[in-house]
Amino acid sequence: MSRFAFVVTAILVIVASSIALGGDAAAHETRMVGPYQFVVGWLYEPAFQGQPNAATIRVTDPRVTPAKPVVGLEKTVTIQVFSGGLTTPFTGTVRSVFGQPGLYALDVFPTASGGYKYKVAGKVESLDVNENFESGPTTFGDIVAVTSLQYPEQVPSGTDLTRRLNDLQATADQTRLVAIVAVVLGLAALGLGFIRRRA
Repeated sequence: MSRFAFVVTAILVIVASSIALGGDAAAHETRMVGPYQFVVGWLYEPAFQGQPNAATIRVTDPRVTPAKPVVGLEKTVTIQVFSGGLTTPFTGTVRSVFGQPGLYALDVFPTASGGYKYKVAGKVESLDVNENFESGPTTFGDIVAVTSLQYPEQVPSGTDLTRRLNDLQATADQTRLVAIVAVVLGLAALGLGFIRRRA
């Protein structure tokens, strides 16, 4: 390999690595909550609709060097997950992530694509916490529709299938109603004809 080709390859690897690492950093929101640093996002990024995932928070105390992971929060902190504009959250048991002190997860199976919000509440050591985090371009990622990855044919989502079934049911109900009205009118016409003959 020529020196020029080697240098170009090395530069491309460095640029690609920078982009990849930058993407990982943008996939989480970092916020100071009192003296603690919270890093919030999805356990698996990018996060896809219909795939198991988890809402995560990593809590560290940066007042010491290196920053100290805050442990034991699975007993004192709750995470609620909201999809889009829904007001009823998904809740469950917060767990510590094995081998990663200070990282906590709420397992969830997101069935709708789009924006999500987390509400983190409880106690971090002696600090009362009540924080909201929202997915977006500068925080953590929205849930991505799996149709963007499907090849060669796109499979309709459960929501799409439900909508189609509801449309078919509505059409069937209308057809049934028209048929009943037609039968009633037909019977009425027969009855009227019978009455006229007898008269």
